[in-house]
Amino acid sequence: MDSFVVSARKYRPLGFDEVVGQDHITTTLKNAIDNNKLAQALLFCGPRGVGKTTCARIVARMINGFEEKAETNTLNIFELDAASNNSVEDIRNLIDQVRYPPQFGKYKVYIIDEVHMLSNAAFNAFLKTLEEPPSYAIFILATTEKHKVIPTILSRCQIFDFNRIQVSDISRQLKKIADREKIKAEDEALHLIAQKADGALRDALSIFDLMVTFSSGSEVTFKDVLSNLHILDYDYYFQVADGLLTENPTQPLLLLDEILKKGFDAHNFIVGFSEHLRNLLVSQDARTEELMEVPDATRQKYLEQAKAASPSLLLSWLNIANQCDLNYKAAKNQRLLVELALMKMAHVNAVFSSNGSSSAEAVKKKVN
Repeated sequence: MDSFVVSARKYRPLGFDEVVGQDHITTTLKNAIDNNKLAQALLFCGPRGVGKTTCARIVARMINGFEEKAETNTLNIFELDAASNNSVEDIRNLIDQVRYPPQFGKYKVYIIDEVHMLSNAAFNAFLKTLEEPPSYAIFILATTEKHKVIPTILSRCQIFDFNRIQVSDISRQLKKIADREKIKAEDEALHLIAQKADGALRDALSIFDLMVTFSSGSEVTFKDVLSNLHILDYDYYFQVADGLLTENPTQPLLLLDEILKKGFDAHNFIVGFSEHLRNLLVSQDARTEELMEVPDATRQKYLEQAKAASPSLLLSWLNIANQCDLNYKAAKNQRLLVELALMKMAHVNAVFSSNGSSSAEAVKKKVN
């Protein structure tokens, strides 16, 4: 049996053009290398799974002219995990290695991952070498928590801030991989995986591998992703909103009961419904429509439903949902709190009529 290679490793970028969602970083690094203006101490900051270590390895290979599979890579590129090697002795051993010039290529590159985990004593031992390294040494420090890196280290590094990767960028990358692997994948399923990954491509690839394994490598469907990741289907939110538009709380309350019987948490429901209402609001203006991170088919549903509700009504619903979210943890009867929120939403128009006003502020005073 052939050994399985996870997608995060199999499709790790080999060049800057393959890095997803970090154009501001890759362009700067490429120009610095091409113009021979690369700093000797770099600090890569950002969330997990966005390409920090990948970019560090690409830099190390490019400045030495190595190919991806070159055996001399290991002689010039040193990786240290500061989470488990964070003592003064570990840093002193690294400094001792720095004294010797490279046997192959032009540079020795030291990649220190999770550098914020170094002890203060280790940081201090590292300062002098980091400020005045030998001409052949390049230090690339990576961290998910820049605020924990001491200022004296920050001041000696050129800092690169990596972004969370956009849902659309992750979704496109997953589509490319699915096509290469000849896996039939629904766009809605890939979009849902991208949303669940929360800006981390590595997490998205891990979820994608899980979904492919579940389907025996044949296809990735929206239904399977919903089931395996325990995510509530968009359709429930559309149905709840439709029920509220009839000014009758019966359908929304029955839908909530159905959702709870499926094992979903009432808090997750109200948070998800708040996001739904937010999407309805932004879809009412063509200029803010792009703020919705949803598949094209779902986008059309939002545009249709948004026509049936006024901005004042949606704002009032959103205010009620937000108050429910804030009070949820402190509530003794949490289900009743969510049910009460739905009943308030269903009677918002009645509150408008009794006040002779359509302002969200009037509703806020009445329903709270």
